[in-house]
Amino acid sequence: MNTKTILIVDDEKQARQGLKRTLEGWGKEKNYVLSAGSGKEALALFETNKIHLLITDIRMPEISGIDLLKVLKKKNYNPIVIIISSYSEFEYAQEAIRLGVTNYLLKPFTKQKLIEAVQEALIAEEKQNKTGILEKVANEQLIKVESGKSNMRDPIKNALLYIDANIKKQINLSETASHVHLNSSYFSVLFKEQTNMTFSEYITRKRLQAAKNLLIHSDLTVEEISHEIGYQTPKYFIKLFKEHEAITPSKYRKLE
Repeated sequence: MNTKTILIVDDEKQARQGLKRTLEGWGKEKNYVLSAGSGKEALALFETNKIHLLITDIRMPEISGIDLLKVLKKKNYNPIVIIISSYSEFEYAQEAIRLGVTNYLLKPFTKQKLIEAVQEALIAEEKQNKTGILEKVANEQLIKVESGKSNMRDPIKNALLYIDANIKKQINLSETASHVHLNSSYFSVLFKEQTNMTFSEYITRKRLQAAKNLLIHSDLTVEEISHEIGYQTPKYFIKLFKEHEAITPSKYRKLE
């Protein structure tokens, strides 16, 4: 598990420092623990840090824990959240659940209870992160092709296997048609009929999906990635990527 940033928000200084010491002692080098004395301070920290887990008191002056969650939601910040409170009011719990809170801890709670809640929350964050990565990389049309393979005719199934094996090379329609023993014109029509994409569109989507995987999971430069997925010039790769994703590969890599 990668290092995670935990933010503790509580207007009571002693309580805030106690939580911070407990989590720093437990997490050691695994987690980075920040703290804020108000909702306003917390929002400022969200602007400059990637917060994976938010632990916030529910009753605070100016901006309550619930109000803080509402603001974060509007700003598209989606940390895993643990609410801490001295109160067990039903309406607070209801609102917290509606806003996606993972756990609701009633004060006083033991150090062990806190650590268990944080462990569960970080596991949930890891799952959420993996889901987000899959959604970011996934191409809906390619997923449809993959899920419909069993109903495709054998020449197209074989063509898709051939494309997967040679995606890094300069493959073209006539070469692929020849590989599956069909003439180019018929293969082109059949390919579109079976995949709902032209041959060139399918190749582009496959290469860009591979590029997105490499941008997220490797340290290769944009130029290296362009060659890795079968494009001879980075300039053309960047142009295609921007047309399909509306951002450059470099900016895509920085997306959380």
